[in-house]
Amino acid sequence: MFYRGCALGAVYNKNELVSQVNFWRKQGKMIVFTNGCFDIIHRGHIEYLKMAKAYGDVLILGLNSDRSVRALKGENRPYNNEDDRAFILSQLVSVDAVCIFDEDTPRKLLEDIKPDILVKGGDYTVEEVVGRDIVERYGGKVMTVPLIKGQSTTSLIYKITETEPKT
Repeated sequence: MFYRGCALGAVYNKNELVSQVNFWRKQGKMIVFTNGCFDIIHRGHIEYLKMAKAYGDVLILGLNSDRSVRALKGENRPYNNEDDRAFILSQLVSVDAVCIFDEDTPRKLLEDIKPDILVKGGDYTVEEVVGRDIVERYGGKVMTVPLIKGQSTTSLIYKITETEPKT
């Protein structure tokens, strides 16, 4: 679903995104791409996206669909559906575009938009980043950014499910 008229970023389907990327390229913009599930947004996500955006002019976020999140994280995930996750992420200052992809990896999306820079979190080495071969083939770069200690969806879920409420 494409949210037109958003104050900040927008949610694009793949064809709309390719067209928008072509427009940005004609303007000389440096295109940065990252991807993930972003199931429960927390400070670690915000810091990560801010660091990713610093590598260029435009940050595109490839968002795993509900089906692909289930395949990666298990049947009880995601907690927030893809439309809600996409809308929330599109409203962040650092995010210029969101595109939901249904595959388990963003390889096809990377092939279609050819970002100048692919960014992943420091829990990956550059060699482990899915799509590295695609991006480097046409001269793009792959970067990793450090994670924020203690800030993860897993630790947040643990905190929510294992802590007794204070009365």
